[in-house]
Amino acid sequence: MRCAAVHIHITGIVQGVGFRPFVYNLAGRYGVTGWVANDASGVDIAAEAAGDRLTAFITALQDQAPPLAVIESVAVRPGAPQGYTGFAIRASADGAAKTALVSPDVATCASCRRELLDPEDRRYRYPFINCTDCGPRYTIIEDIPYDRRATTMRRFAMCPACQAEYDNPANRRFHAQPNACPVCGPQYRLLDREGQPAAPAAQDVFAAAGRLIATGAILAIKGIGGYHLAVNAFDGAAVERLRRRKVREDKPFAVMAGSLAAIKARCRVSAADERLLVSAARPIVLLPKAAGYDLAEMIAPGNPYVGCMLPYAPAHTLLLAAGDLWVMTSGNVSDEPIAHEDADAAARLKGIADYFLVHNRDIYCQADDSVVRTVLDQPYFLRRSRGYVPAPVRLGRALPPLLAVGGELKNTFCLTRGQQAFMSAHAGDLANVPTYQAYMAAILHWQKLLNVAPRVVAHDLHPDYLSTKYAATLALPSVAVQHHHAHIAAVMAEHRLTGPVIGVAFDGTGYGPDGTLWGGEFLVADLTGYRRLGHLACLPLPGGAKAIKEPWRLAVWLLQALYGPQFVELPLPFVHRLPSGWPLVLAAAGQGLNTPLSSGAGRLFDAAAALLGIRQSINYEGQAAVELELAARGAAGRVLPYDVSKAGELRILDFKPVFAELCQAMIKGLPIQQLAADFHTTLAAATCELVAAISRTTGIKAVALSGGVFQNLTLLTQVIGMLAQYELTVYLHRQTPPNDGGLALGQAVIAGERSR
Repeated sequence: MRCAAVHIHITGIVQGVGFRPFVYNLAGRYGVTGWVANDASGVDIAAEAAGDRLTAFITALQDQAPPLAVIESVAVRPGAPQGYTGFAIRASADGAAKTALVSPDVATCASCRRELLDPEDRRYRYPFINCTDCGPRYTIIEDIPYDRRATTMRRFAMCPACQAEYDNPANRRFHAQPNACPVCGPQYRLLDREGQPAAPAAQDVFAAAGRLIATGAILAIKGIGGYHLAVNAFDGAAVERLRRRKVREDKPFAVMAGSLAAIKARCRVSAADERLLVSAARPIVLLPKAAGYDLAEMIAPGNPYVGCMLPYAPAHTLLLAAGDLWVMTSGNVSDEPIAHEDADAAARLKGIADYFLVHNRDIYCQADDSVVRTVLDQPYFLRRSRGYVPAPVRLGRALPPLLAVGGELKNTFCLTRGQQAFMSAHAGDLANVPTYQAYMAAILHWQKLLNVAPRVVAHDLHPDYLSTKYAATLALPSVAVQHHHAHIAAVMAEHRLTGPVIGVAFDGTGYGPDGTLWGGEFLVADLTGYRRLGHLACLPLPGGAKAIKEPWRLAVWLLQALYGPQFVELPLPFVHRLPSGWPLVLAAAGQGLNTPLSSGAGRLFDAAAALLGIRQSINYEGQAAVELELAARGAAGRVLPYDVSKAGELRILDFKPVFAELCQAMIKGLPIQQLAADFHTTLAAATCELVAAISRTTGIKAVALSGGVFQNLTLLTQVIGMLAQYELTVYLHRQTPPNDGGLALGQAVIAGERSR
């Protein structure tokens, strides 16, 4: 039979996922000769065989690819037979255009877990067990092509047994770059806070660490993407001690469970939730507490939800028994970046942790745990990081190479390359100096890793954002993108929409081109521009940024606006508990001193939470809104009176009548639960009224919802349900968060389209 020859080039996530061993073994099955190699853009294959076998081989490359592979393109071109006598894996080829995709970090696979717990296996209880189907990827890669020499494993030379596995095509670790064992690989040590050994060298450090946790100790654990701080989730005193030391007063902690059964015994877990929990990404999944919930109250105080995850590193499996649950929170003081370098962790966590469980493999790229919940049985990201980064978002069409620098809070940045948008791991608040420094370093690393030399930089309109100031330091043409337009464009990019759409962007604050602070926006938008066809009525923020941290300031202004100076006579608990400085706050607001105007939807939640006596000042971003939503649980809301006025084509939604109705209802003694539910239902109804009116005027049937306020599941589900009656198609975020963590994607596609 006549021999045919082809050259095949495959792009996508095809390095670090066992693709070359897969091709090697597939070639043996189909009688194909030639070779396979990684190159700077993917995988190259030279293949020779009889025509029918070659065709079957090419089909199987795509249909039977390894579970972690994501194939983006397969290019086949005919070649001249070279007379190969076998099939080989060749050394990786460096190239000028490094465009191969880097795999996210992958949770321990079932096969490695079995070996880890098998006393007869040579890797029994070895915390760095991995294979081509699992293990660290993004956090250890320094450069591509993906080879051991380009990772933080290069300092660990493989022993003869590991090398034999690496060289054996029949072995699961054939060309597994992080391959190691107890003889030749990294090791863990247990130290006290002074850096001295806390367990004899011969002792099982994981069993010793478990005993310390059982006694109430706080343990700093070096993992895959950084350090965690861990305590026993049943030990209320230990949890409270961790809160004090970490300076984290109220924000919920996440927990790691030793088994899915341990989570199901305490939380309601849907089929969609379970798929996320056991996925290779292993994110934190927000779950509703069930009747059997028995963890320490201070893990998620007053919150019916708790964030849960399952072990994703072998060390976690060794630390937690099936019935264990530990708080597993980022290794940092609140608002600082997660610690991932040993010296930095020792210095910053010394005042928090009692003991350190550390290893000697470097973490090259830090990555916090991802946080996800399910909405309509699909993932809805609150933080996209470990397990998902740096997998790209596929765009509708190619863009020029550019950098989008994101916002100020919950920062991520984005680099584009053709039809791929690469969103960075969660960085956090850039106002924190170490976070900003890490952010700048990460941008440079990603440009190298992805081989992207940006021609344009996109940034927010806000001149005082540190990301905007960073963009100004770059010798690149810049594109300023309005904050809420970017939110809507991010949804459009995920769904490959070109528009126009009706965009509802609800958040706390975003810079508006009219000099006010936007945040309750109804836009008609495409990927190049927008028209503002509606917004929430502007309210003053007495004290500026202080009004965000102290919601009572806006609430007292509203009372004066509604009732005049006589508001002090209202029989409302809020009035009786006002801080002593409230007259000065109102006086300054009356003179317009440090009192910017805001249309932010988040500010409505703040004011309602304050008036209802739920939260007067906050300890973390969005706390008042979170607690207002929690207060509404279990009640059916009513639609309260609100006003909609028009100024030309612009519709303005005024919520002051709603606040007046809430005050009167409180005076009548209606329960706070009912009033909190009324607030949500009214905002949902008013939102849908404006969307429907804009749809009738424009004929647009596509609606995109974005902004941090749409993390509120009560509001989100009510808006989706109410919009259904208007026969509109609603688009939500599915690959990036609705909060500012998704902002850079929108900036990127807008700047890319404008740069054409």
